[in-house]
Amino acid sequence: MKKTYIFRGLFYITGLLVLALGIILNTKTGLGVSPITSVAYCISIIWNINFGDTTLILYFFFVTAEIILHILQARKPSPSADAADRFGLKWTLIMDVLQIPLGLAFTRFLNIFSLLIPDPGSSAPGSFSESLAGRLLLLIFAIVLTGIGVALTLNMRLIPNPGDGIVQAIADFSGKDTGFTKNCFDAFNICITMCIGLFFAGHLIGIGIGTAAAVIGVGRVVGVFNHLFSGPILRLSGLPHNLQTPEPSRK
Repeated sequence: MKKTYIFRGLFYITGLLVLALGIILNTKTGLGVSPITSVAYCISIIWNINFGDTTLILYFFFVTAEIILHILQARKPSPSADAADRFGLKWTLIMDVLQIPLGLAFTRFLNIFSLLIPDPGSSAPGSFSESLAGRLLLLIFAIVLTGIGVALTLNMRLIPNPGDGIVQAIADFSGKDTGFTKNCFDAFNICITMCIGLFFAGHLIGIGIGTAAAVIGVGRVVGVFNHLFSGPILRLSGLPHNLQTPEPSRK
């Protein structure tokens, strides 16, 4: 096995771990979570369901939607069907299905980190970590880790996280820009989360300053990280240096 393949796999796994850690730290702040995880978080809080398991169920819906969109895209004679034409529908669907075991592994990471990291309020009541300043500091750290995890996983050009896969599938099918599609998908998730929270709990759950910070901050962290480190990382991984990282879905 070439050394570049080993580095590529290590960077990819590291990215998944860092991303999972960032997502869990975000949920621990109590200031709101990122749009794409807000639905699963809200459901897990209201019905006291494991967050990782709820996220996995959501990923199943994402992958199913991707498969449907790719099949419809392959049957639609239009310029937006170039992905299916280039790689073949069979290969595209294989990559979609592989997101399921990836999602299973990733959500297990979420469960592990959630068990290992206590909530600031319950572990140290009255301490700095429970204060607003402490939570804001934790939020910044969570966003930085999330951005680094997104950058590492996307740069390796392996199996996409279902959250990224569904955004790209919608963008390919609709022919819209990935960034625009991501913003619309974020807004859609926020609306769904708000509706679930208000209808079943009578108040918002998972939506707050942390949600806005994730929308703005994760993409910025990805850009800074790639500017500083993408060259050496891609070189060690044997990947072209001129590839542009796809727009993250802001987990």
